[in-house]
Amino acid sequence: MSASGLAAAAALPDAVVAGQDPLARGPRPRGGIVLTIVIAVVALFWISPLLLLVTTGLRPLSDFVANGPLSWPSELTWQNFRDAWAIGKFDDTYRNSAFLLVVKVPLGVLLSAMLAFALSKLKIRFRRTIMFAVFLGLTIPIYITIVPVFIMLRSAGLTDNVLGLIGPYLAFGIPLEVLILQSFFRQIPDSIVESARIDGASEWRIFFTIVIPLSAPALITVAILDAVATWNEFLFALIILSSDTNKTIPVGLLSFQGQFSNNNTGLAAGILIAVVPILIAYALLQRWIVGGLTAGAEKG
Repeated sequence: MSASGLAAAAALPDAVVAGQDPLARGPRPRGGIVLTIVIAVVALFWISPLLLLVTTGLRPLSDFVANGPLSWPSELTWQNFRDAWAIGKFDDTYRNSAFLLVVKVPLGVLLSAMLAFALSKLKIRFRRTIMFAVFLGLTIPIYITIVPVFIMLRSAGLTDNVLGLIGPYLAFGIPLEVLILQSFFRQIPDSIVESARIDGASEWRIFFTIVIPLSAPALITVAILDAVATWNEFLFALIILSSDTNKTIPVGLLSFQGQFSNNNTGLAAGILIAVVPILIAYALLQRWIVGGLTAGAEKG
């Protein structure tokens, strides 16, 4: 290096010589710290009902009555959960809700993915009309369909049967799933699909070997949202199911609440038993939910 070069290097700040950005050396803006504190307070306030529910479910009823719901439990017990599981017949309701998840969710995601692929990548006639008809399902209130759906299921002999819920659940779940998936499928380059067609791949092979693997985040997101909606659905299950052995979790909680109307700790334990699977799913898969919902908005 020449003498002039050495002089210029000596005049530079140490951060530049070390390869660092001199703008990054200053103190962090106070706004970031304040924003973090505000977000932490809001998050604590938002989660406080769940914390109150947990402490109530883990304390004896006598302690709840004596000290109030906002006090810290003097002792902890699991007896509330054992009593709630037995009295609430969660063996039956968990089995029925799990059956719906295993059967309805994969079937709904598969049908939605096939329809979204056809609307986004295939040249079919009346594509816009079909898309409009599918998305029109998002605007139909579930309440106005209760009577006709019940009449159809009664005619088919599917009332008071968990299988009778699969059809209505699919009908009201597919429009939203197609909306999410077709937005994601549009971001897949057409050149990949066309290259597969030139190589002789059929549309089914393109769908299962190219589109499905590339769309894993969106498919997982749709499956999670569909599972949560299926697990929490109440109205159709209340109207169609009547016997205790066929009830799902939300309907079982309704009768469970009547039995525990004066037992707040038992009721809190029953609610926790019902919502724990959903809480675990959200905690473990939240990055897939956010990633899948935003991936369709990115430029391919």
